[in-house]
Amino acid sequence: MNRGQFSSKFGFIMAATGAAVGLGNIWGFPTQVASNGGAAFVFAYLVLAFFLAYPALMAELIVGRYARANAVKALPMLTDSPALKLGGKLVGIAGLITVAVILSFYAIVAGWMFAYALAPLLKLVGLEQYAHWLTDFGVVRNLIFTSLFMIATILIICGGVSAGIERWSKRLMPTLVLILLLLIGYMLTLPGAMEGLKVYLVPDFSLLLDSSLLVSALGQAFFSLSLGVGCMLIYGSYMSSDENIVRVGAWVTLIDVGLAFVAGLLIIPAMYVAQHYGVEIFDKSGVLLKEDTLIFTVLPSLFEQMGEIGVFVGMAFFLLMSLAALTSSISLLEVPVSYVIESEKLDRNKASWLIGSAITGLSFILIFNFDQLFGLVIAITTRYSQPLLGLFFCLYAGWVWQRNKALSEIKKGNEHAEYGIFWKIWPVYVRFVCPVFILAMFFHAL
Repeated sequence: MNRGQFSSKFGFIMAATGAAVGLGNIWGFPTQVASNGGAAFVFAYLVLAFFLAYPALMAELIVGRYARANAVKALPMLTDSPALKLGGKLVGIAGLITVAVILSFYAIVAGWMFAYALAPLLKLVGLEQYAHWLTDFGVVRNLIFTSLFMIATILIICGGVSAGIERWSKRLMPTLVLILLLLIGYMLTLPGAMEGLKVYLVPDFSLLLDSSLLVSALGQAFFSLSLGVGCMLIYGSYMSSDENIVRVGAWVTLIDVGLAFVAGLLIIPAMYVAQHYGVEIFDKSGVLLKEDTLIFTVLPSLFEQMGEIGVFVGMAFFLLMSLAALTSSISLLEVPVSYVIESEKLDRNKASWLIGSAITGLSFILIFNFDQLFGLVIAITTRYSQPLLGLFFCLYAGWVWQRNKALSEIKKGNEHAEYGIFWKIWPVYVRFVCPVFILAMFFHAL
């Protein structure tokens, strides 16, 4: 059975980076920065992303390319023990469930981004009433735009690995970067921006002693790289054996972390520009407003204060958010779709629409029970399930899989890999350091 394969290194890097660069980077990272000591959090995030999240990312990529299968099949292939085979299968199934639930709430938030991107356009042509409907929280709006976002995701997945995921990632990612850089260039010319830039770039190193800051930074690094749910494992399974997997993984980490950092150059100064225009960004106790309030209340208020140019800036900003959401949702949907294709021998189109429709149905359940379920499923999946699954991926790659087989896989794209610094460090990291830090993050979340 032809599984499909990325046709180029650039295509893989764009797809894998797209999977990693989502709302967690463009929205989550800057607001985490603002809530956790500014530049000190940035410093901790950069260090932890490369020293802990990157080794965990490599575990998924290497196992994926070795097994050429989804997580449910890949993890059992690393061992001959029946008990460990069953454990690996259960971890893979848990990953499938987690990724489906993540996409169900992710699609709702992405739908909001779509709606907010269209609203300025309707204001521009005088349809104020409809523009307000797009930005007012409502069940009908949520149902429509969640569905539109999921349809866009399904259509890309239907195209397959090369003609769908790779093709659209190569288009969406450069567009995202261009819009981001243009917005930063404009935002930094506005009053108040330099104050935000100082908060973002000048660290108070004493804050690095705060354990909660370090755990938050590690959690952000894991979430932004889409670790623990099989996205990177399945992308690794589509990678050519000729590629230097260590170098490609480093590029994915570098671009993902770099774009998160660059996104902060937009969001943090924008917050202080909003404050300059009289928009409240802190509550009465001096705590930064919640993430959704910042994105859907503070920044739209700023765009309104900016006059006519604010219409175009607001449109560009929420288009940026929509593109970031779409590049991640592609990888999230591909995980269960690839499983159904391989286990049930279904046609890709049928599998994409079947799984996509089921996840859309799950989104509808969340929409109709928003207050009771939305925050709950986010907490369960991102705070608890994702770190635990990441732990098991590391344990299987580090303890269950034979080291010589892992080395053989790495050497396919780099025959001198065993003499490089990566092989001297990675096995120890994935065995000892990553599990310890992941467990620390998990218990801190509890």
